Amino acid sequence: MRLRSNSERADMNPNIADEVPWSENLTSYDREHFTIYLRILDACADNASEKEMAERILGIDPSIDPVRALKALRSHIDRANWMVTTGYKELFAG
Repeated sequence: MRLRSNSERADMNPNIADEVPWSENLTSYDREHFTIYLRILDACADNASEKEMAERILGIDPSIDPVRALKALRSHIDRANWMVTTGYKELFAG
């Protein structure tokens, strides 16, 4: 996987939440950030560091705001994992 450069990421990350809005159903946030979830899962599979994922995928600089970067990343990782274990069913229903 090739993580995008800083200039590429700026346009990719509209309104990244510090914590993903949680629901047992797909949310509008999930639909808007589906590509982010896929990129995170891909980066995790490639053993990218948390700092690299936070900066290049979420657009949060961990050297400036390490607490926010880690919190947001872990929240998005959790939701991405939920999407591949449970949430995907709604994508294919009816």
